[in-house]
Amino acid sequence: MKTKKSAHKNTGKTDPILLKAKCMLSSYVKSTGAITCITDHNYQTIPEVFEEITSDKIACLFCIKYQLNMQINKGQDYMLHPCRTLHINKMKEAQAAGGSSCYTCDLGFTFWTSPVYSGKRYIGSLTGSGFIWGDKNETAEKMEILGKGEVKKQELLESLSIYPETDKQHVRAMAELMLVCAESASQDSSDYYETLKRRNLQQKKISGIPEKIKEQNPAGVQEPEYPAEKEKAFLKAVNCGDTETSLKLLYDLLGSFILMYPGNFKKIQFRVMELAIILSRTENTYNFFSYKNHQYIKSIEGAKNLEELVDNIHLMAERISGEAFSFKGIRHISALKKADRFIQSNFTRKLSLEEIAAASGLSAPYFSTVFREEMGENLSNYLNRLRMEKACRLLVKTDMMINKIGEACGIEDQSWFSKIFKNYTGMNPGQYRRKERNPSMGKSAVKLSPDYQNLILSQPEQRSIEPHCE
Repeated sequence: MKTKKSAHKNTGKTDPILLKAKCMLSSYVKSTGAITCITDHNYQTIPEVFEEITSDKIACLFCIKYQLNMQINKGQDYMLHPCRTLHINKMKEAQAAGGSSCYTCDLGFTFWTSPVYSGKRYIGSLTGSGFIWGDKNETAEKMEILGKGEVKKQELLESLSIYPETDKQHVRAMAELMLVCAESASQDSSDYYETLKRRNLQQKKISGIPEKIKEQNPAGVQEPEYPAEKEKAFLKAVNCGDTETSLKLLYDLLGSFILMYPGNFKKIQFRVMELAIILSRTENTYNFFSYKNHQYIKSIEGAKNLEELVDNIHLMAERISGEAFSFKGIRHISALKKADRFIQSNFTRKLSLEEIAAASGLSAPYFSTVFREEMGENLSNYLNRLRMEKACRLLVKTDMMINKIGEACGIEDQSWFSKIFKNYTGMNPGQYRRKERNPSMGKSAVKLSPDYQNLILSQPEQRSIEPHCE
């Protein structure tokens, strides 16, 4: 039989993480009866698994032999098999989702694959097989046709006896177990896997929404109007702590943006930025959110694709809505809201307990007790935390003098400001500024967009949503 020469080469040493995965897969094979393969970041089989991929249980060898008229003599030859594109596409699919991808080839053999990472860097993939999806008779008939009758159906059925038939539930279980192996072998990647999985689910949710909105629009409408009522309903749901409804409405809004600006990421991003800024000003955005919201808005502004954009606005809405829900059971929530609004507007100057209590409608001693019991910290600690969080932002994001930052945060005595700041961060303001700034930016302040700069340097006016949810 004439043998074709391989045009592919696997150069360099195998990544140690993949060698670690290979050791883990030995136990996986014993427990599942599956056969496995490991490919690197170029989707080429690593040389250490050559023996496994040339065993009698590798169905791909049949296709290589009869479709390509060749035998496998080295690991790289395996990369020439006819279904290579199918396998690579499924590896990429699993890679993007941070999970597993299950699929079958034309002959009926089933496969599943999971990605391996080092941090956020794709290292390679683990792939499992060794089972037939469906009827072996059908697989044997297809193989007989592929082999042009060189091997008869009965002989093929005998050779297929080593392949158990499987079903969806069984394949999914083996895929999930392989994903555990992939995640365990990966290095410093647990958060990245979760991010990929979350973003994959988000994209599935949003994928059909633009078309549904399009179907609902009256005939002849070329471009849908801005969904102002839907935005209002979304903000109300967030304000009421109804996370499920708020996220559903958020995806409807995102679908509307995608429909309004097809293929124009920058315009979609601008709309999401607007929504995020409005969201940061809703009534329930207590101080807990102020700095975190700035981070989300900055991430939205720096998003490079739709996946990043959707993920950040999702996390922002989920967090604010969840925190609003946690406040619903507080007995004096109305008084605390009033006090918090007053504090947010005035904490950059010296404040007294009496002033804040008066704003809440409670007496000073009673307000102090309520605040400590309901919020889990005393009022002075809360005020200092607010001031130090603002100081941290100003130190990193601006070139303001340190004494001016103290004054801007309501503490005119610089030595007292430095003492509180060190208690809060473990270092003095100058050390914090040097540590937190990006060395590549030197001594210059970080350049921010006007919208974000305004959010950092000023206290945003809160946007009240009617009706209120007490």
